[in-house]
Amino acid sequence: MTRIRLLPLCIGTFLFFSMSSITASQISLGIAVLLWLIRLIRRQDRLEFPGFFWALLAYAGLSLMACIFSFNPEESFRDSRELLLLLIIPLVTTAFLRKRTLERTHLSLLASGIISLLYSLYLFAFHSSPGERIAGFMGHYMTQAGLLVIFGCTALSFFLFQRKRLRFVWGAAFGLAGMALMLTLTRSAWVGMFVGTAVLIWLYKPKVLVLLPFLLGLFIIAAPAQIRRRAVSIFDLNNATNHQRIEYIRGGMKVVRNYPLFGTGPNMVNIEIKRDKYGLSEEAKPLAVHLHNNLIQIAAERGIPALLAWLSFFLLTAGALIKRLKIEDPESRPLTAAALAALFAFFAAGLFEYNFGDSEVAALFLYVITIPFAQERVLRLQETAPESHE
Repeated sequence: MTRIRLLPLCIGTFLFFSMSSITASQISLGIAVLLWLIRLIRRQDRLEFPGFFWALLAYAGLSLMACIFSFNPEESFRDSRELLLLLIIPLVTTAFLRKRTLERTHLSLLASGIISLLYSLYLFAFHSSPGERIAGFMGHYMTQAGLLVIFGCTALSFFLFQRKRLRFVWGAAFGLAGMALMLTLTRSAWVGMFVGTAVLIWLYKPKVLVLLPFLLGLFIIAAPAQIRRRAVSIFDLNNATNHQRIEYIRGGMKVVRNYPLFGTGPNMVNIEIKRDKYGLSEEAKPLAVHLHNNLIQIAAERGIPALLAWLSFFLLTAGALIKRLKIEDPESRPLTAAALAALFAFFAAGLFEYNFGDSEVAALFLYVITIPFAQERVLRLQETAPESHE
């Protein structure tokens, strides 16, 4: 009974604060992991996880190897504490025993999103300066934008595929998320949201997908001048920010060639790439806290094998989710479609931003891609022993 109540409660609390309080969400998640580990040690639970988790275990192992060969092992090991976030996958997979509890947990994310969105719009209306990028409850607009992409994919999926009246609340939340995302002025997140939306429309009604570019064009034309200029700048190679990102990619590839096996070590590439031999301009050097690209960042600081493990994780996850979508099950489709859209959106946004290194965004992302497999397990348990789980 303790497990049934406490673990889902902690996960629900984590979700409720995921878009409003970093501290509260991390504490809730930490308690959930601790409770889960205690049950594993006492053998009250069996370790279960989707097949794609093996690739992440390989990624974690190779990351720790990179720490050993790091320029500064102590700092790299300290930075690698974020690998503990990967425990979200086996935790979420086994935390739920009841379908009803699982459904209620979704409402925590919906509530979190609505609170965050209303607060963001309030800031914009009453407390923002012209041109200010709205960060909501988060400390940075990039984190806010990353969370909005994951939430937006989930909200749109529930609106399109759920058959309950609550779908209209999810639809309204998606509309608000789109507005709040625009106010962050975060182009990488815009690209991710476009890709995630395209995936969901393709799954819902593929023929409608051909209208998406036209609708996007109309939106850009009708958008306020600041948002329109920001959107158009995505394609401008002479834009200062775009040029810096190209510098980071070129410099990062040189780092990979110099340290192909284990990289520079976690949290070390930002120091290495500022050396003159990597060719960064004086304007780009102060901003090189990371390389603004998941693929280049991981390869440069952890090595090519770690990057291959990370890419394997994405391919395996996509394959598993597509396989689940082929099962004609209306009940599981909202979560599975949301996970697939979030996966592609996260990957697309990560081509222009190191979003896998943002712990708040990564935590919500890992939850969303895992929850379809938790649902599959719950339904399987209820089929085999319904009287013990209801």
